[in-house]
Amino acid sequence: MPDPRISHIELDDATILWRNADIEQERRIAIFDLIEDNVFRPVRTADAGHEGPYRLRLSVRDGRLSLEISGEDGAALETLVLGLARFRRPIREYFAICESYYQAIRKATAQEIETIDMARRGVHNEAAEMLLERLEGKIETDHPTARRLFTLICVLHIRG
Repeated sequence: MPDPRISHIELDDATILWRNADIEQERRIAIFDLIEDNVFRPVRTADAGHEGPYRLRLSVRDGRLSLEISGEDGAALETLVLGLARFRRPIREYFAICESYYQAIRKATAQEIETIDMARRGVHNEAAEMLLERLEGKIETDHPTARRLFTLICVLHIRG
């Protein structure tokens, strides 16, 4: 029976040079939510008869995102490499808004926090749509999965 989802996700820790408690919490939540509920069907792999679930390893090398897809048994199935140039602006904006959000949580009014959170969600949604466009024809997924993957892509870009 087909099971087109991610059952395990790993980030290349060598890519992540620095993270604080807030970012670590974002990473944990994104991974937990992603494993709990996602849609992930690599088209070539599925067409070759592998129907999931999948293990996914994300890394960034030379400005490109590498998605290493394996079967449940850990056997490599395929690696997709995506250029990240189009994501530089949304990643930068997302980090800036997140920093404002983390500061606001500590000392702003509820209305100020809500305004910043709405802006953060807007950038997040826009970036998820871009990711869906980049994955079109390669990986079938949904908007919530793309949002969580974008969060993890951002975590891979932290430089301190």
